[in-house]
Amino acid sequence: MLRRILSLLFPPKCVFCRRILGREETDLCRNCRTHAPEFTKPKRNISFVAQWTAVWYYNNNVRKSILRYKFYNARSYALVYGRFLAMQLQKQMADGYDILSYVPISPLRRFLRGYDQVQLLADAVAKELGVPYVCTLKKIRHTRAQSGIREESQRRANVIGAYRVIDPSFVSGKRILLLDDVITTGATVSECAKTLLIQGAKEVRCAAIAAVQHDKK
Repeated sequence: MLRRILSLLFPPKCVFCRRILGREETDLCRNCRTHAPEFTKPKRNISFVAQWTAVWYYNNNVRKSILRYKFYNARSYALVYGRFLAMQLQKQMADGYDILSYVPISPLRRFLRGYDQVQLLADAVAKELGVPYVCTLKKIRHTRAQSGIREESQRRANVIGAYRVIDPSFVSGKRILLLDDVITTGATVSECAKTLLIQGAKEVRCAAIAAVQHDKK
């Protein structure tokens, strides 16, 4: 009864367009599920990353949805993103990793925001896949937000030396799958992958909710 009352007071909405969902709809409305810009395949390589993928392109309502998730406390979106990302991983990287991990934000940003959106994503994905996630990295230097930096070279410089492996013995010889929210130029996941490889990781792969579409051809 309580659940029914709550659903009447706060009806579930599409995570992308925020339209109230119909009875047969879950997570996304029929229109968004059909027309959301699905990620096809990487148009570029990312240094130190063996393979990477995403669920959608970072366009239109997908972008607006992720911005709400990151900056406007829409934490519940992690469950939806996690379901879709888990399905993508089962299709493309089912046996491609030993450890599921994530790209952490800085302690200062976590304090100001109140949560680490990528950790929430990792928790959701791990539950969908029935595997644990592991914190392999910590961010030791607060950096400017990558979203505010346009030049790729400046993005790379911004994150150099910003991450450290928590326990090198735990990543040594392991194939690691790093999760992130958005892959733009790949500078952040590249720096994280390099840090893990230096400490003995065998291979690093990455996956994200969305990726910027650099080449629309």
